[in-house]
Amino acid sequence: MKRLLQINPVLRTSTSTGRIMQEIGELAMQNGWESYVAYSKGRDGLKTSTSHTLPIGNRWSVALHGLQTRLLDRHGLGSTQATHRFVGEIERLRPDIIHIHNIHGYFLNYRVLFDYLSRCGIPVVWTVHDCWLYTGHCYYYTYAGCDRWQTGCHDCPQQHEFPASWLRDRSARNYADKKAAFTSMPKDKLVIVPVSQWICDEMQRSFFRGYDFRVIHNGINTSVFEPCATQEIRNRYGLGRKHVLLGVASIWSEEKGLDDFIRMSRQLNDDEVIVLVGITEKDRKRLPPHIIGIRRTENTRQLAELYSVADAFINPTRQDNYPTVNLEAIACGTPVVTYRTGGSVEAVTDDTGFIVDTGDLKGLLEAARTVSHRGKTYYRPLCRRYALDHFNKEDRYADYLRLYDELSARH
Repeated sequence: MKRLLQINPVLRTSTSTGRIMQEIGELAMQNGWESYVAYSKGRDGLKTSTSHTLPIGNRWSVALHGLQTRLLDRHGLGSTQATHRFVGEIERLRPDIIHIHNIHGYFLNYRVLFDYLSRCGIPVVWTVHDCWLYTGHCYYYTYAGCDRWQTGCHDCPQQHEFPASWLRDRSARNYADKKAAFTSMPKDKLVIVPVSQWICDEMQRSFFRGYDFRVIHNGINTSVFEPCATQEIRNRYGLGRKHVLLGVASIWSEEKGLDDFIRMSRQLNDDEVIVLVGITEKDRKRLPPHIIGIRRTENTRQLAELYSVADAFINPTRQDNYPTVNLEAIACGTPVVTYRTGGSVEAVTDDTGFIVDTGDLKGLLEAARTVSHRGKTYYRPLCRRYALDHFNKEDRYADYLRLYDELSARH
């Protein structure tokens, strides 16, 4: 039986990468693979999984790694002993495929790991969820307008952003160390899987140029995210017959567009309302009357109901890879209006929404009103059909299994 080993800091299905890793493992087992998932014990504790679990490190190793990151700006270079022990586990298992999701997250030493991976002969698939693996510090750079990662990072403008360093800027050294470690992988042993065409194009200008790239978009559960009845949700939040403009984020920040929503609310008509999901108590104090803030939904079904009640889903993100919220909204029959940012545009077609220039608040509102004017009866079947054709998670995970089979046959 072939063995698959996946690596990600979190295992929790409440996180996108944890859910993706677990569900890929489940599909692999259904197709005759033996599935193992490695994760940070210090961040995720003991969690259940249908795959065999390989916990890495503990709370102490995570805390030390975090301190090293904050004081020395050397994220990804702590957890040395934990990584050596993990390498021993890989050597014992000898998996047929190693599938990396994220290795940032205070639990692995990438130099120790890639010293082994570059020599062991096991094919590696690396799904790219953000930009950290090819920069000297940050995990996104578009909001900062920085392109130093193309030639060699230095004087990082986002030193204090995740993974934050309080005192030192070692972005130049980090860049050199990552380049040396990651490009030590033989080109016939590493397949890089960006989850958007945007990040694929970006990486072609990074030190990964020349490697094998295969874009596989993320998928969602289209049986959960589907058009729902909306009267109960209208009653719950007092929406009446108003046109609803919806925004959803796990953490609202300036780059996610909270300030843009606040400015947009000043231009709303009396029959329009903004609903934002993911609002903290601190955020709530800033919200004007035309914005309803929801801390979190009780379950994914309630989130699907909110997507369904909205006339338009507004995503004013200023840096993103391939936002799942866009897919969820479209699957619920609601078109997306987004800035021309990163991979946020890749699920938006003439049938599923509008793209406006970054910062164009007037354009966002005009596009949302165009959607309201045409009506959900026009957009709902178009969006739903597109979602079923492109976002079904089983189809996207099957793309990975085909890639595993290709690499296994090759080696």
